[in-house]
Amino acid sequence: MAQPTELEALYAFLAALAVTAVLTPLTMRLARAVGAIDQPRERGLSERPTPLLGGLAIFAGALVAGLIWLPSGYGEQSMLWHGVLIGAAVITFVGALDDRFELHPAVKLAGQVVAAVIVVHYGVAVKVITLPFIGKLNFPNAGATNAGPILTVIGLVAMMNVVNFSDGVDGLAAGVCAIIAGAMAVIAYDLGRQPPGVLAAITAGAALGFLIFNFPPASSFMGDCGANLLGLLMGVITVEAAVKTTAVVSFVLPLILLAVPFLDTTFVLLKRLKYKQPVYRPDSEHFHHRMARIGFSNRRTIAYLYTWTLMLAGLALALRFVPYSNHKGHLYTGWTIVMAALGLLVVAASAYLVYVLEIVKFRGRALWQSTRREPAAAAPSGGAVEGASGPAEPRAATRAGASRRA
Repeated sequence: MAQPTELEALYAFLAALAVTAVLTPLTMRLARAVGAIDQPRERGLSERPTPLLGGLAIFAGALVAGLIWLPSGYGEQSMLWHGVLIGAAVITFVGALDDRFELHPAVKLAGQVVAAVIVVHYGVAVKVITLPFIGKLNFPNAGATNAGPILTVIGLVAMMNVVNFSDGVDGLAAGVCAIIAGAMAVIAYDLGRQPPGVLAAITAGAALGFLIFNFPPASSFMGDCGANLLGLLMGVITVEAAVKTTAVVSFVLPLILLAVPFLDTTFVLLKRLKYKQPVYRPDSEHFHHRMARIGFSNRRTIAYLYTWTLMLAGLALALRFVPYSNHKGHLYTGWTIVMAALGLLVVAASAYLVYVLEIVKFRGRALWQSTRREPAAAAPSGGAVEGASGPAEPRAATRAGASRRA
């Protein structure tokens, strides 16, 4: 069976984009008809009722393009992609029910597990990974020690929740997934993994097609059906396009590309565990919530997070395409210096964002803030920012107004 070409991947990308863009208005009408509407709430960043179910259009775009350009027939590879589409249909259905009826977290988790098991059953499972400086690591694949498929199911469920957690502000999940999937498509083709490269192109196209209606101010939300679907597809792409290959950098590249959503989820979960809160309980500690509290508009928020993701994607692509080594342990000095500089730039940008978002409390910043409060405390009372409690008031107002668009 001939492998899909780069041109076919481009066609698949454009088809998924077009189908999703055409069908999204129909999903908006359907959402209004069945009452699947997201209402403004305290922890949300939307200011008006917005239809959900945009994920149905994303699924339709991925399905149409997948049926045309992913391998078909009855071979092992063809059945794998059939399983991916079946799993995608299952998680889209479960997510749509949640968008309408707000399912219990245990029911949602069960739906995610079922979708992941279906995908793994059809062949999307990690049996061996290649680690830098270590080499190949084989997983047992028999009986009760069938670790590869089990770990793959856990990874796919984790990916669905990571994307779902990040879908909290207009355009964020769709844009970030489009950037990551686009980079993965390029990397997959370079690694000789054409079918997952096509799936990555399809995912990027479907996400961009929906972003037309989801960019702030959004007229449609993808809902749980879209976020979980994108998470499942991103997980499949990661396994099939990179982790299954023997290239040494293949295990590192997904970690770099997915750093932003994974860091967001990790910080949030650690804080919930610290304060003994259920990990599934929503809160206002995600990156986008923190940006809203310090005065960022929705567009500025996603501009920062898009830029961060693009920088990481650029680093991942550079690691694959820049000839800094001969892949046998020898490094070329000039290109190695270039890669080191690029890596330091990305790390510095990441550290800056962490600082801006107050994820890590720096003693120096706390001292600087305390010195600013002292003159305010000494000022006469009765003004707009008088007294020791003055500086806290605008902060509280920001929290109360976090759901308003700037």
